[in-house]
Amino acid sequence: MWFPVKSSGVVSRTVGHVQAVDGVSFEVPKGGALGLVGESGCGKSTTGRLITRLYKPTSGSMYFGENRQDIAAMSNRQLKPLRRDVQMIFQDPYTSLNPRHTVGAIVGAPLEVHNVVPKKQVLKRVQELLEVVGLNPEHYNRYPNEFSGGQRQRIGIARALTLNPKLLVADEPVSALDVSIQAQVINLLQDLQKEFDIAFLFIAHDLAVVRHFCPEVAVMYLGKIVEIADRDTLYKSSHHPYTQALLSAVPDIKQAAVGGRRERIRLEGDVPSPINPPSGCRFRTRCPIAKEICAKVEPPLMQIGPRHKVACHFPAELGKAPQHPVTAGLLGVDSQGSPDAGVTPTAIAEGPGYEKQWFDLQRREMVSA
Repeated sequence: MWFPVKSSGVVSRTVGHVQAVDGVSFEVPKGGALGLVGESGCGKSTTGRLITRLYKPTSGSMYFGENRQDIAAMSNRQLKPLRRDVQMIFQDPYTSLNPRHTVGAIVGAPLEVHNVVPKKQVLKRVQELLEVVGLNPEHYNRYPNEFSGGQRQRIGIARALTLNPKLLVADEPVSALDVSIQAQVINLLQDLQKEFDIAFLFIAHDLAVVRHFCPEVAVMYLGKIVEIADRDTLYKSSHHPYTQALLSAVPDIKQAAVGGRRERIRLEGDVPSPINPPSGCRFRTRCPIAKEICAKVEPPLMQIGPRHKVACHFPAELGKAPQHPVTAGLLGVDSQGSPDAGVTPTAIAEGPGYEKQWFDLQRREMVSA
């Protein structure tokens, strides 16, 4: 998703593009949950809005369901039945609810649009949903401004669950809630996921919440996924420098109990502008192990384990980075990133999901399961 940047003046012209999401590829299994994490401005929310088709993507495809319908190519008329299967919990509970409508009208609108229940039963269904998310069913006739921020977020969750969707894009669903309420809402979402077999794309900043909720986690940086793996692998054995820096900022209660502190990895410099991202690897301007090849060649999102992908020329556990790029032979370049005529590039699968073959970092060769 590239947003055009217009010039000022009587005749506005496109002078650049904000590369909000650029070449992101992942897969959310039926009834599963994928966590999407990264610092503010990396493109997480834009990715969620693309999947729900609130934005029409600049290019690319998004396949949904057993029939593999391409959401990106659908017209507005074709999208209407899809709305029942793909819903979203928005990040800001203040702007996502119409202040002129009552809670009953907000939550009941999807039921009336899609004719899910008879008109006489809409109110009853709305009250049931409000009770499910922990609100008083008798408050259906109140307006959003009469509720707190946490209560408004619950209204948003109730609205998203109205049509029993197959995929729910949750954009910071608990960030506006008190810590004591966060666990209740997370457990509620987990119960609903198991009961209705709902798949989740869970967007969040809180890495502890993501680890608790999502069996698989993807890390974004400046519009691209830099690492994706199952939660145990990512949290215990991350291989990308940005993921390692991100995890080092999380307080470790267990380590504090036994004494000592984990060393905090501090990244120098500011996040580059998505209008003019760095050449090669987008993280190289802040990376402590970046070398010449990082500026010349963009690292592919390479599979290095059964359920582990990373986009880095020097992938390794913290403090064990190799001296020479492991991707040089695969990409047909030398250690500086210049084309090497004596090396034949290896085809690297960059599609969503995982392959049965991957690149073993220890043996420096492709292996099979």
